[in-house]
Amino acid sequence: MLEPSGPLPPEIYWRRRALAIGAAVVVLGLIVWFIASLSGRSDDTEAAPAGVVSAPASTSALPSPSSSATEGDSGGSGGSGGGSGGSGGGTDSAAGGGAAVTTSGAPAPVIANQCPDQSLAIKVTPEKATYRLGEEPVFTVVITNIGSTECQRDVGAGLQQALVYTLDNQRIWSNVDCFPNAASDLRTFKPGEQAGFTVKWSGTNSVPGCGEERIPVGVGAYQAIAQLGELKSVPEPFNITG
Repeated sequence: MLEPSGPLPPEIYWRRRALAIGAAVVVLGLIVWFIASLSGRSDDTEAAPAGVVSAPASTSALPSPSSSATEGDSGGSGGSGGGSGGSGGGTDSAAGGGAAVTTSGAPAPVIANQCPDQSLAIKVTPEKATYRLGEEPVFTVVITNIGSTECQRDVGAGLQQALVYTLDNQRIWSNVDCFPNAASDLRTFKPGEQAGFTVKWSGTNSVPGCGEERIPVGVGAYQAIAQLGELKSVPEPFNITG
C-alpha cells in the first residue's frame, strides 16, 4: 500500500507525499501554537486583579480669599477750579476723588509734563476751629498751580497726605497710615487752577503701617498739615474740647 503506483516514475509520487506530509506538519504546528497562545492569554487574564482601581476624584478648587478693608476709606470727591470736594465718607477717609485701594507695588503712571513741587502750592484748612471730643474733624486740602505753564500731577490718596500733630510737633495721625495704597488720580493743572479735596479724621492716633492699637486722642490743641510728595503746607491749628 505504501508503494506508489501509476504511470509516472515512483520518485514523483514520493515527492508529492513528502510535500503533503510537510504541509500537514506545518498546519499542525500552527494549530498547536494558536492553542498555546490562547491558553497563555487566559492565564494572564486570570492572574490580573479582579477589581479595577479607579483614579481618585479631583478635589474642587478652594475659593481664593477675598480682601476687605478694615475701615471705610472712601475719600471725598475732589473738585477743580478752586472748589473743594464733598465730605469724605467713613472713618479716616483718604484725600482724593473716592480713590479705590489697589494692590501694593502697582507701577506709578508715566507723566510727561509733571508739575514740579515749586510750581504747586498746597493748603489745608480745618472745617472748624474747635471740635468737641468724639467729633470727627474734617480738613479741606487745596492744591494750586502757581506756575506759568500747564502741567500734570498725580494727586491720588496714596501720595496726598493729611497729618495731625500736637503743637510741639508730635505726630498723631496720617490718612495713609492704615490705607497706604490708593489708585492714582492724575490731574491736569492750568496756570492758577486748583483742585480741592476733603479728608475726615476719626479722632484716633495711628502709626505708619497701622501696626498699633488706635486710641482716641484727648482734649488739647493740635495742628493739621497737608502734604503732596515732598511738598508741605503751612500748619493750621485747631482745638478739641471736652
